[in-house]
Amino acid sequence: MDLIHQLFAVIGDLTWGWSLIPLLVVFGIFITLMTGFVQFQFFGRMFRVLSGKNQSADPNAISAREALLLSVGGRVGGGNVAGVAVAISLGGPGAVFWMWAIAFVGMATSLVECSLAQLFKERQPDGMFRGGPARSIIHGLGKDFRWLAVLYAVCLIGAFGLGFNAFQGNTVAGAIEESFGAGRLWTGILLAVLAALVVFGGIRRIAKVADVIVPVMALGYILLALAVILVNITELPSVIYTIVANAFGFNEAVGGGMGAALAQGLRRGLFSNEAGLGSAPNVAATADVRHPISQGITQSFSVFIDTMVVCSCTAFIILLSGVYVPGAEVDGVVLTQQSLAAHLGEWSKYALAIMLLLFSFSTIIYNYYLGENALSVITRHPMAIQVLRVVIIVVVFLGATAPGATAVFFFADPLMGILALVNLVAIMMLLPVCLRILKDFRTQLKNGVARPVLNPDDFPDLDIDRSAWTRR
Repeated sequence: MDLIHQLFAVIGDLTWGWSLIPLLVVFGIFITLMTGFVQFQFFGRMFRVLSGKNQSADPNAISAREALLLSVGGRVGGGNVAGVAVAISLGGPGAVFWMWAIAFVGMATSLVECSLAQLFKERQPDGMFRGGPARSIIHGLGKDFRWLAVLYAVCLIGAFGLGFNAFQGNTVAGAIEESFGAGRLWTGILLAVLAALVVFGGIRRIAKVADVIVPVMALGYILLALAVILVNITELPSVIYTIVANAFGFNEAVGGGMGAALAQGLRRGLFSNEAGLGSAPNVAATADVRHPISQGITQSFSVFIDTMVVCSCTAFIILLSGVYVPGAEVDGVVLTQQSLAAHLGEWSKYALAIMLLLFSFSTIIYNYYLGENALSVITRHPMAIQVLRVVIIVVVFLGATAPGATAVFFFADPLMGILALVNLVAIMMLLPVCLRILKDFRTQLKNGVARPVLNPDDFPDLDIDRSAWTRR
C-alpha cells in the first residue's frame, strides 16, 4: 500500500508539482492569441444564453442554458468558498488578482475544449448527445488514439466520479455539523437519497434539477456578498487597491510577496474554474445547439461566472471583514463563515451552510455525470452504468459519514493531473480544427447570419456524426 501511495505522490508531483499549472497558463495564452482574443470578441454574446430565445426547439433535449447551469453547478463548489479563503490566507489579497487573470485566459481554453466536444458529439438512441475529450480524441485524432481516450476516461471516473464526490460529501457534512450540530450520519443519508433520486433519472433529470438549484444557490450567495459590499461600500476602493498592489509586490501581505500571490492565485483559479482540465466539455456536449462555437461561448461564460462573480464574492466577504489575518493558517470554510458573521451576524453562518449543501449537491450530480459519460467510452453494457450509480451513492454516503474514509481517495488529484495533461495534448493537436469552425462561425456572422448553423458538408474530412447536426 505504501508503494501505491508513493507512486501516486510522484504522479502528483510530476503533474501539479511543476508541469501542469505552467502548461495551462502558457497554453491558455497561446490559445487566446491564436483565436484572436475570442473571449473578448464574444463577451457580449455570452449573455444571450440567459434569455429564452436561444433554447432548443426540442422540449426533450438539453438546452444550451441547462448545459451551462449544470456546468456552473459543477465548477461552483467548495473551492469557491474554502479554496479562495485558503488562497488569500497563503498568498495574500494579491492572489485574487491572479485568479481574475487566469479566468480570462481560461475562458479561451474552455471555449476551445467545449467547442471540440460539441463538434465530435454523438447522438444516442434516446435522442440525447454524448461527447467530451474522450470522443474528441477518438473522432478527431483517429481510432489509433483510442487508448488515450480510455486512459482519459479511467482518470475521469477515478478523480471526479469517485474521489471528488467523497470529498464533497465530507465538506458539506462538516459544515452542517459545525453550523447546526447535525450528525454526519443524517447528512450522509440526505445526500445519498437526494443523489439517488437525481442520478437514476439520467441526464435529463440531472439537467432539470441543475436548472433549478444552480440559480438559487448562486443568486443567494451573490446577494449575501452584495449585502456585505453595500454595508462596507466606502472601504471597497481601498480593498481593490490592496488586491492590485499586493499582486505586483508593492504591498506585501505574506511571506513570498508577489510570488506567493501569483502561485496561490493561479493554482486556486485553475482548480476552481476547471478550464483546460477536461471536465466541463463532457457536459457541454449534451446541449442541442446550432453550431459548436455557440456552446463554446456559453461554456466560456461559465468560467466567468465561477471566478469573476462567485470567487470574487468570497474574496470581498473576507477582505472587507476584520477577521482576515495575513499568513494565518485557518480552515477555509471557517474563515468565510466567520467573515460573514462579522458583517451580517451569526445567522449568516447557517445560510452559508445551506448554500454549501446546495453547492456540494450540484457538484455531486455533475461529477456523477462525468463518470457516467466516461464509462460509456469504456463499455456500452447497460448494467455498468447502474453499478456506477450505486457505487457513487455509497461513496457519497461514506465520504459524509466517515471523514477518514476520504483518505482512501488519495489518487484523485494525481488522476486529475493525468487527465488534464491528456486533455491539453488533445486540445493542442485539434486546435487547427477548432480554428476552422471558429472561422466558419465568424464568416456567418459577418454575412449577417444572426445564429450560425454548422453544415457538416463544409467539413467532409472530419469524422462528424451527421445525425447530431440534423435539426429535428
